[in-house]
Amino acid sequence: MAFAASPAALRPPARSLASAACRRLPAAAGRRRKGRSPRSLPAVSPPRRAAASSQSASPPQASAGDGAAPRPPPTEVPVPASYLEANEHHLGSLAEYETLYNQSVADPDAFWSTIAREFYWEKPWPADAPAVSWNFDPTAGPVYAHWWKGGRTNICYNALDVHVAAGRGDNVAFFFEPNGDDDDGRRRSVTYAELLADVCRTANALTAAGIRAGDGVVTYMPMGVQLPTVMLAAARIGAVHSVVFGGFSPAALAARLAAAGAAVIVTTDGVGRGAKWVPLKAAADEAIALAAAEYGHTVTTQLVVRGGGGGEADVPMVTGRDVWWDDALAGAADTAPVVWVDAEDPLFCLFTSGSTGAPKGVVHTVGGYMVGAATTFKFSFNYMPGDVYFCTADCGWITGHTYVTYGPLLNGATQVIFEGIPTYPDAGRLWAIVARYRVNILYTAPTALRSLKRAGDAYVTAHDTSSLKVLGTVGEPINPEAWDWYYSVVGDASATVVDSYWQTETGAHVIVPLPVAGLSLKPGCAQLPHLGIVPALLDDNGNVVEGEGEGNLVIARPWPSALRTLMGDHGRMESTYFSRFPGYYMTGDGARRDADGHLWLTGRIDDVLNVSGHRMGTAEVESAIVGVPSVAEAAVVGIPHEVTGEALYAFVVLMPGVEGNDGLRAAITAELRARIGPIARVETLHWVGGRGLPKTRSGKILRRLLRLIATGGGEGDLGDVSTLADPSVLDELLGRPVA
Repeated sequence: MAFAASPAALRPPARSLASAACRRLPAAAGRRRKGRSPRSLPAVSPPRRAAASSQSASPPQASAGDGAAPRPPPTEVPVPASYLEANEHHLGSLAEYETLYNQSVADPDAFWSTIAREFYWEKPWPADAPAVSWNFDPTAGPVYAHWWKGGRTNICYNALDVHVAAGRGDNVAFFFEPNGDDDDGRRRSVTYAELLADVCRTANALTAAGIRAGDGVVTYMPMGVQLPTVMLAAARIGAVHSVVFGGFSPAALAARLAAAGAAVIVTTDGVGRGAKWVPLKAAADEAIALAAAEYGHTVTTQLVVRGGGGGEADVPMVTGRDVWWDDALAGAADTAPVVWVDAEDPLFCLFTSGSTGAPKGVVHTVGGYMVGAATTFKFSFNYMPGDVYFCTADCGWITGHTYVTYGPLLNGATQVIFEGIPTYPDAGRLWAIVARYRVNILYTAPTALRSLKRAGDAYVTAHDTSSLKVLGTVGEPINPEAWDWYYSVVGDASATVVDSYWQTETGAHVIVPLPVAGLSLKPGCAQLPHLGIVPALLDDNGNVVEGEGEGNLVIARPWPSALRTLMGDHGRMESTYFSRFPGYYMTGDGARRDADGHLWLTGRIDDVLNVSGHRMGTAEVESAIVGVPSVAEAAVVGIPHEVTGEALYAFVVLMPGVEGNDGLRAAITAELRARIGPIARVETLHWVGGRGLPKTRSGKILRRLLRLIATGGGEGDLGDVSTLADPSVLDELLGRPVA
């Protein structure tokens, strides 16, 4: 595929977005329409196919198609004509994408700098310096990539102040949907002007707590308006935020508090997750104590948000350390000075799992991340002013950073934030939210879609989802069956599907089927490189795979939103991502290129597991299992799962004389929850006999063999086992007679 465009095709992502000249294809009958002004709560439209309340208290009647024999999913689907005809477009065709893509890789300095200049810079980068300087080859020196170094800006200012100053302060930034059915009256909307005032109050509260530019601030919170507020407030004063997912255990939080060097943590008294109340502050208190005892780290201030489910009397507060959020902000001014920072100063550190067991603190910097987040949001979702956007991700993961807190706000978007889970109070919750706010762009995980698909079509058709124009997926490759259901049932075959591939480390989308005329969507295929991304496939010897083929997915050139380092361990960053294939960023994923040049992700090539879009290192899971006294050794592999995408299958070697039973399973489950959190749930425990695990003579576990056994492979599937130190191990694992 030849990938080149007139400068007019390069439209900036944020500052001039409201007035950008966008293409609109000839009008035709269809269910989509131009975006509306996002200034007030929309009226709820009538249901699409059946009368129902905005949320059902009991399951609706099944639709006629629910019991029908399943049809095979399609292999290719053109971008829907109704979507193309009823919407404006930043890229009008596949040919326009190709020319713009060619421009982005032929002259990245000019391409990205044209976009970067549309943001506000307190001090422009040196005119005589290139936009990017870089080295991806650790044998030639330290690995680095610097974008617009020397320029000074602030991402919070660009996300909020610019819009308010332009007269868009009354536009809604967030619609907040609380857990359940809003029986406590917490549903609300927040305008850009109101959000800016709250961010300034929070910034002043952080400053009063001693936080300065470069200091770490940790959050341990559920999704709600306060979480992005804290992130933006930290960014406003040049602090480095580290968001820890509220499902992590106290031990995991303690390690991250210490690694981030954070003297301040922001948490909540608790959160409702479905019908369950989770006391987060109790876990945070335990983590603070563990951080002091195990790492010698002291937290001086803990701000506590009232979560809406518990009373003050039930929440113990430590005098001199713990402060209620409302009290801290009550006396704070609603304006706060902006701290201008270098484009290459750190913005946030987000911890992700690695194959060595210790979490990796991925560091992203201000300038490049700002440009990458805004640009990919605009083009991937074909965002237009007035669109209502809804991402179901938590800010504890990179999706919530790039496509909740930063990308949408930099574009001046209106979005929905929701608390809780998609299936409470019933499996119609997401579709009720779509109907209530007339959502145009929905971004969610394949795991959620598989779960909702199993609940039945009737939960979807009971609500009016006709406002949807783009259906995004994130976190893992989507299987064709779930893709087809998303497209056909949720989108009514009139919305386009955007199956995005990216990572915590890439910061923003890198491979995605941009919704353009002339592209045939392929269920389960990531398809096209995003602007500025130069992917390649390498074989295990580092040779480039040309044309159709399969190999290790790498990226050959820098892009603005890429990680810059791992907190406190640049050497680990180089060895993890650049040492195996010098000159390339190694994603750790395998991929296949088809005859059309489209890329299909084939799975991880390292020892990182991906369950429901949550990454966990095998080493940290195995370490937790071995923490149970009756366990001698453990090895964990991922197996396919129809709901979570991948599930954990653990081979557990027991101490002599110990037999596997339900009590031991419960002990392992409890240890995993305590060390990692409930996301680390083992689907299958395989008790291993005295011969142990299949290992090479050097002691390396042959996980390839374990994966084959876990997925039902037999003797004929094992391949070369000549490197096994003890081949009889396989007899025992496969249930064959052992000599």
